Amino acid sequence: MSSPFLKYFIEESSPLIPEAEIQQFKALSIEQLLSKLAAGAVQFGINLVIAIVVFAIGKFIIDRIYNFVSLILFRRNVDRSLSSFILSFIRIVLYFVLLVTCIGIIGIETSSFLALFASAGVAVGMALSGTLQNFAGGVLILFLKPYRVGDYIEAQGFAGTVKEIQIFHTLINTTDNKAIIIPNGPLSTSSINNWSRERFRRVSWEISISYDDKVQDARDAVAELFEQDPRIVKGFLEDHVEPDAEATDDNEENTEPEETEPEEPKKLNWIRRWIFSSRKKRQEAVEKWKSRREEKLRRLVPKTNARYSVVVNELADSAVVIKVRAWVRTKNYWAVFYEYNEKFYDELPKHNIHFPFPQMDVHLNRTDIHND
Repeated sequence: MSSPFLKYFIEESSPLIPEAEIQQFKALSIEQLLSKLAAGAVQFGINLVIAIVVFAIGKFIIDRIYNFVSLILFRRNVDRSLSSFILSFIRIVLYFVLLVTCIGIIGIETSSFLALFASAGVAVGMALSGTLQNFAGGVLILFLKPYRVGDYIEAQGFAGTVKEIQIFHTLINTTDNKAIIIPNGPLSTSSINNWSRERFRRVSWEISISYDDKVQDARDAVAELFEQDPRIVKGFLEDHVEPDAEATDDNEENTEPEETEPEEPKKLNWIRRWIFSSRKKRQEAVEKWKSRREEKLRRLVPKTNARYSVVVNELADSAVVIKVRAWVRTKNYWAVFYEYNEKFYDELPKHNIHFPFPQMDVHLNRTDIHND
């Protein structure tokens, strides 16, 4: 027989319990109900212990995966900003899967939990549309790499050296050491002037000389200065390109014992030769293919003439303005620019080159003066 207390509990809880469950509980006595609750508590405790064990094991596995991926990214010389984003994304996804798994082991319905999470994600996404735009911009910047940490860029009205590339913003430092935080959303959709992307830049000066001076004397004086400076590029830019510093770690491969190639028939197509060849042979074949491809591209693209030049740019009112142009490495741009401002001022007068002051010729009519 069911007790009055059990009937009262079922009637009061009827709005929260399904009808089938209510009918099942009405047929139970107080002893059967307590026994069922005790069995449920024991089962819940067992599931909770299993969930804790699974969480501990999953956390251990996630840490190992995190360290393994971090090692791979480090050995592949992946950009620091991109590697931190990939590692953070992997950890968040793996922990989310682990939490959903543990919740399912405990006995909570995960489908409703996922639906609730998706609804909350939509609401949060609508509320944080601008932030999500910055997030998407950060992902694009990290993968497309229009600039890297250490580059000097000019964007959104600011110019400075990139110090950090975060998911939502980019931190740059100006030349007077101001920290500027720019959202990634506008950066990914606007124009960016990356001063550090190219290896070489052209420096220009405009020098005013007197009309009494010879342009050839100024040209010879500038050539004498440039020929003695190794920072000034002579000839073609392509002849001064150095190999990239980012090279794969070949030392480790060289320390491994050389693989012996299996004996193969003489008549094999290139696919079978590729499969049966050793890793060293395959690497050599890839390097030869790259070198041939680069050689073809060099032949198709004309070389850039980086010879310095001194030309007459303007015949001004008070002076002849000559323009001096020279190519230097990007890292030497500002040093060369400011240093030669001083050198031109000190050395050109030694070659009989004068810097004229603004002047105006006034012609008076003698007839008008006599009448006055």
